[in-house]
Amino acid sequence: MGASPSAQRLSSPSWRGGRPGSPRRSAHAHRPSSPVGGGRDKMAASSLCRAAGRALVRRPHSAPLLGLTRSRGAATYAQTLHNIPETQVTTLDNGLRVASEESSQPTCTVGVWIGAGSRYENEKNNGAGYFVEHLAFKGTKKRSCAAFEKEVESMGAHLNGYTSREQTAYYIKALSKDMPKVVELLADIVQNCALEESQIEKERGVILQEMKETDSNLADVTFDYLHATAYQGTPLARTVEGTTENVKHLTRADLASYVETHFKAPRMVLAAAGGISHKELVDAARQHFSGVPFAYKEDAVPVLPRCRFTGSEIRARDDGLPVAHVALAVEGPGWADPDNVVLHVANAIIGCYDRTFGGGKNLSSRLGALAVEHKLCHSFQTFNTSYSDTGLFGFHFVSDPLCIDDMMFCAQGEWMRLCTSTTESEVKRAKNYLRNAMVAQLDGTTPVCETIGSHLLNYGRRIPLEEWDARISAVDARMVREVCSKYIYDKCPALAAVGPIEQLLDYNRIRSGMYWVRF
Repeated sequence: MGASPSAQRLSSPSWRGGRPGSPRRSAHAHRPSSPVGGGRDKMAASSLCRAAGRALVRRPHSAPLLGLTRSRGAATYAQTLHNIPETQVTTLDNGLRVASEESSQPTCTVGVWIGAGSRYENEKNNGAGYFVEHLAFKGTKKRSCAAFEKEVESMGAHLNGYTSREQTAYYIKALSKDMPKVVELLADIVQNCALEESQIEKERGVILQEMKETDSNLADVTFDYLHATAYQGTPLARTVEGTTENVKHLTRADLASYVETHFKAPRMVLAAAGGISHKELVDAARQHFSGVPFAYKEDAVPVLPRCRFTGSEIRARDDGLPVAHVALAVEGPGWADPDNVVLHVANAIIGCYDRTFGGGKNLSSRLGALAVEHKLCHSFQTFNTSYSDTGLFGFHFVSDPLCIDDMMFCAQGEWMRLCTSTTESEVKRAKNYLRNAMVAQLDGTTPVCETIGSHLLNYGRRIPLEEWDARISAVDARMVREVCSKYIYDKCPALAAVGPIEQLLDYNRIRSGMYWVRF
């Protein structure tokens, strides 16, 4: 989804009461020996216990027992997906969608997701959306900054927001009983943001400082460069924060125009998850969000032009840095394309690695094992960043200067292997990894709420986890080979590299690694 890419924790109910398949131990094996009796009796009893223990350990489990254990685990997983509450969606008269997922939790997360971001900006106002996000919680026309913060703190609530290239979100986590108040505050933010001159000047300095800090995060810099070269000349090439010049010169009128143009009801989703009632949520939304406009001035509805992908490169060489950051990507599919699931499986096959990981040469990821054995890199990760009509599918690694060429060679070799010789065992492992990550979305109301909001903007509906599981299950090795060949094989990639990159081969050599001459 921009962003941002998930927790990997999994607590399976089938493991309660001991690990399935573990040998049962006799109760007498843990009972202390009686102080009554001679030493020979103790030795005999001890020998008997050891013999019994060895017999239990050696004794193989019967096939029916193993089958029962596996069935119980599978049934528990399927039941978990089946028991997830249905997402209810109601559309208000002005086009704003209200979606919720009820649960028995004592807290709730409520947020507004808006289809607006840096892709909707131009060269002059690039950074306006990020600026507005900074001002969202700094007071409204009805509440001063101090009064707004006091109301939030009095509920013990937590508020947050983010801006990406295609989405903006504001959300609050609070006790379930405070849901109506949370909806009121969110409506006030969206409709009545004060945009006070004093706060604008204050946040201008904050944003400029944040941009300096971002420049020191080489991973973020590399991904911004990757967008700049892959989508050069299009809105997706722009950063979310905007340029320094824009931040220095954006005015209140620019910010107000951005809000007036893009904060329209049909492009908004009010999402909630937790211990709330959908009917009460809809009633609160009708009361506070009915005033959100749905019409554009002179019917000037913003239309997103398609952003073309260009195979190209940006290199920012700095030999004073200790390590190099390199990202390579090809054009991927948009959000709604079914190929996305297959590409996620492909990324899971390649895996990720950090030299702080355990496992060493025994990592399931072939590229990870190679990185350990030959000390190719400090870390690497794969990514599949999707937008409405395009995407970036690739990998990023951090490497010592003299290992860049070898790491690039091995990573591209894994891409070619995905296209030509992916095995069913690798696909099975990758699918289990994705299922783990998918179920982890159930951990807390905030991830669920964020999923609801982004799904309705991207897909027009909340896709149930059962459907995701079915899509993942349908993937096999043949599909991985075909889809990877479609997007990777003999395609012109986009390259971004930062740091001591003298040893990085020229673009044409890297391009030649995008195919194999096979006989």
